[in-house]
Amino acid sequence: MVKEVGRKLIAQNKKARHDYSIEDVYECGIVLNGTEVKSLRAGRASLIDGYATVENGELWLAGVHIPEYTQGTWTNHEPRRKRKLLVHLQELKKLHLKVKEGGITLIPLQLYFKDGKAKIEIAVARGKKAHDKRADLIERQSNREIDREVSRRRTGKDQ
Repeated sequence: MVKEVGRKLIAQNKKARHDYSIEDVYECGIVLNGTEVKSLRAGRASLIDGYATVENGELWLAGVHIPEYTQGTWTNHEPRRKRKLLVHLQELKKLHLKVKEGGITLIPLQLYFKDGKAKIEIAVARGKKAHDKRADLIERQSNREIDREVSRRRTGKDQ
């Protein structure tokens, strides 16, 4: 059997960077059932309502939707069940301390296969207010305009 090499993106939470300011990102392994893996290999998953919690010294992922495998039988999995995440003990302690301080949420950013193993990126994030979102949008637009002007002057079209 040929071993997979590289990274294959399955799902990503694009809205997370808009709604939250990301402070830190961790890569975690994820404990899955057989039909969940088959469904992920078909490229089906949604991270939109997902979040992670620290419970009883373990990291758990909740709210992530992995649909049932179409060719599965009675052994199919529950689509929105809680899934255990695998992190090093030191990382788990850091995450637990950050979440305890308040105002911090653990949200999934990306779900992917890395060298044949399912991995998920968990971000330590702080929610943005509406005015923060507007400020980010204005900054992004001004940077885009500056880049356009610089490239136009570089090519000589402005003369």
